[in-house]
Amino acid sequence: MRFEIMRLDDVNGSAVDSTVVDAASVNRIVQQAASTGQRIYIRPAASAAQ
Repeated sequence: MRFEIMRLDDVNGSAVDSTVVDAASVNRIVQQAASTGQRIYIRPAASAAQ
C-alpha cells in the first residue's frame, strides 16, 4: 500500500509539498517529523489501477 504524505505550513496548515511513499517508509517519515516538530498529513494514495 502507498501513502501520500503532505508537509503542512505552520501558519495556516495548507499543504506545502507532498510525496507518495510505500508503507514501510511511513514510520521513518513520521519519526523524522516528530523529532523536528514538522506538521504532516498522511492519507492513502490514489490507486492508478481502478
